[in-house]
Amino acid sequence: MLLNSKGQVTIPAELRRSHGFVEGDEVDVVSDGSGLRIVHSAPGATRGRRLVERMRGRATVAWSTDELMALLRDE
Repeated sequence: MLLNSKGQVTIPAELRRSHGFVEGDEVDVVSDGSGLRIVHSAPGATRGRRLVERMRGRATVAWSTDELMALLRDE
């Protein structure tokens, strides 16, 4: 990996997937004495919870519950 002029590195996709990092995740860089570790900022948050939090408020259509139920029931 190469450190760019802004101090950024790109984590390879396979490592991101295998460790549950997704776009928009907040991370901390922690010194452990012998090197640096990249960890999730909210260690207790599951991948699903992080996804829900990131998607919250992004809907572009405001439907009522009745409208959604009619759509789902194919009415």
